[in-house]
Amino acid sequence: MGSDAVQAKVWRELADEFDAWAHTGEVPTLWWRDDDAVEDSVQLQRLLQVAGACPISLAVIPAQVTAQLAECTAMIPNLAVLQHGWSHANHAATPPPSEYPGNRVMAAVRAELAEGRRRLMALFGNRVFPVFVPPFHGFANRFLPLLPETGLSVISRIGPRARQRFPDGLTEANVHVALRNWSGNCFCGAEAVLAPVLQHLRRRRLGQVDRKEPTGIVSHHLVEDEGAYEFMARLMSESGSTPGARWLSGPELFFT
Repeated sequence: MGSDAVQAKVWRELADEFDAWAHTGEVPTLWWRDDDAVEDSVQLQRLLQVAGACPISLAVIPAQVTAQLAECTAMIPNLAVLQHGWSHANHAATPPPSEYPGNRVMAAVRAELAEGRRRLMALFGNRVFPVFVPPFHGFANRFLPLLPETGLSVISRIGPRARQRFPDGLTEANVHVALRNWSGNCFCGAEAVLAPVLQHLRRRRLGQVDRKEPTGIVSHHLVEDEGAYEFMARLMSESGSTPGARWLSGPELFFT
C-alpha cells in the first residue's frame, strides 16, 4: 500500500473513531501543548497563525522568558501559559535527560518551582495556569509533593495518565504523542502521529485508560516544519466535522 493510501486509511480510521464515540453519546476531547516558549519569533507567530481559534497551551521556560513574549501573546484568545521547568537544563548524570532527577537537592527544586511560578505570574497574570511541564518529561516522584506546596496542581508529561496515587492537590494531564521525530530532525509523519492518537482515543472509549483524560499532542514551535503544521491544520479540520471532536481550553483542561 502506497504512502497516500496509508494516509487515507488512517484518516478514515480517525473518522470512524469519532463515529464510535458519537454512538456512546459523547464527543472525544483533544488538546494541543507547545513547548519551549521564551520570546516572540517568526516560529512562534507561525504556530499561532496555524492554531487560529484552536485553544493552545504554551509551556514557557521561566528562567529564559522575556517580557516580549507576554506582550506578543496578550491578545491571543484561548491561550494558556504553563510552567516548563526552570531553565530547561539537564541535571541527569546518565540518560535519559531530566531537569529533575531524583538526586537533586529538595530545597533547590522547591526554590526553582516557586521562583518559576512567581516569574510567570508577574508577566502573564491570570493567563498562567497551575500546571507544571517538566522538561524532557522527567520528574522524580520524590519531588511530586513540592508541586502543590508551590501552587502547582497539575503535572503534564507524556503517555496515558498514571494510575498511581498522587499527593493531595495534584492531578495529571498528559500529552500522548509529539509531532517531532528528534532522531530524524523532521515531522514524524501523519501515520506515525495518528497511530498513538487513535490508540489513546480507542482505549479511552473502551475504558482501558482514564476516559476523562483528553488526548494531547505536543509541538515544539522552534523546530517544527510545514509538514507538521499541515498535519495539524488537517486534524483541526477533521475534528471540526460531524461528529468530530472538541479541542479543550485551559479552564476545561485544568479546572474540571
